[in-house]
Amino acid sequence: METSVFTDQSVKPDNIRLTKALGNRAKFWEAIKKYIGDTYGASNEEWKFYGAASGWTLKVLLKKRNLFFFTPLGGYFRVAFVFGDKAVGAVEKSGLPKDLINALKNARKYAEGRGVRVEVRSLKDVESVMRLIDIKIQN
Repeated sequence: METSVFTDQSVKPDNIRLTKALGNRAKFWEAIKKYIGDTYGASNEEWKFYGAASGWTLKVLLKKRNLFFFTPLGGYFRVAFVFGDKAVGAVEKSGLPKDLINALKNARKYAEGRGVRVEVRSLKDVESVMRLIDIKIQN
């Protein structure tokens, strides 16, 4: 799995660096943030450094609830969700792409739930992330 483009612990990412790293796909990240704000209210963002092997990752929360983890990669980004059983059931019935549903259903189950990662490279991926956000918040 690809590591965050931000691997220097002494340099916390900012919007300028992030926009440069994402290139023309920065607009996809902005669309997701706007969707959350317009639909659910302001989210909170916390950059976390999880070690040299992972680099910097952005934890996105709604109030105090963890929504997802955002990892900037070279020219695109990855969004990682964790869903409980009820939300997994909702994803299965959601009409999302079958490969995404299967990845979640086949993911190892932990105490906090099952995880799924979405690499965002297209508008279709953005739409999937928005639907997963809805499911996460509603379940």
